[in-house]
Amino acid sequence: MEPLRWGVLGAANFAREQMAPAIQVAKGAELAALATTLPAKAAGFEAFAPGITVHDSYDALLADPSIDAVYIPLPNHLHVEWTIKALEAGKHVLCEKPMAMAASDFDRLIAARDASGKLAAEAFMIVHHPQFNRARELVQGGAIGRLVHVDAFFSYFNDDATNIRNRAAAGGGGLRDIGVYTFGAARFVTGQEPERIPYAKLRFENDVDIFAQVAADFPDFSYAAVVSMRMFPHQGINFFGEKGVLRLTCPFNANVFDLAALTLETDTGSVVTERWPATNHYVLQVENFGKSVQTGAAYPCPLEFSRGTQHMMDMVFTAGRAQ
Repeated sequence: MEPLRWGVLGAANFAREQMAPAIQVAKGAELAALATTLPAKAAGFEAFAPGITVHDSYDALLADPSIDAVYIPLPNHLHVEWTIKALEAGKHVLCEKPMAMAASDFDRLIAARDASGKLAAEAFMIVHHPQFNRARELVQGGAIGRLVHVDAFFSYFNDDATNIRNRAAAGGGGLRDIGVYTFGAARFVTGQEPERIPYAKLRFENDVDIFAQVAADFPDFSYAAVVSMRMFPHQGINFFGEKGVLRLTCPFNANVFDLAALTLETDTGSVVTERWPATNHYVLQVENFGKSVQTGAAYPCPLEFSRGTQHMMDMVFTAGRAQ
């Protein structure tokens, strides 16, 4: 098959450092175009994709008939608008998380996807990593017995008022930036949805959540999470069962924050650790996206799944503001 030709809407640092290089090296993909209103930023992309076409507007890239799919790393509050525009322009879309600001926005995205006949998805890369697929296999396969409790933690320190993560108008905040991982990871591995949020302590600065402590009730287990943009960097998620515990180190920034690893400890006295030192989940995400576009294979993270994570986030915001 011909490679899927990708365009990137916006010269964001993350796109330049992670996703655009991943597109460039992924099987069945070609980084073909970039849209930026700041031509000087194109140099960072041309360094590893010298033949890339640079458009001076997002609309110009969407009008380029040679582009099959677009990756959208724009500020959070622009995701829904430009995803729909791209779909209407006949492009497949992979959009950065959070793809929307509320679960109801996903209804518009799903409708636009269905009307266009194109693939649209949130760039939730962890579900493409074998660490998480192995965790799901073990938990749902009974390796730790009946699941009792899940806890998750994700933090970093960023108090730069000019950073987009600290700007409420652009959809900033810790929950939207990294809470999507602590919530979505538990949902993906267990296959269950939260029934209620009995506790949510949120702390805000300038209308942006900088700390969240959350408790949730799922049908078969309890859940606890801490998410913060004002703490020393740390991440992890643990699954506690009646007969064992499954621990994932570096689950969200695999091989950047630390080595991606999974440790299973059971009541038999067995302790087994699996590691993935060379796996790039951004590359896998691009390859899975292309496979779904070109073969019709089910995509690991459809919009319906992402809507569920956003619904949980909406529940947490509602509970936190009420408390």
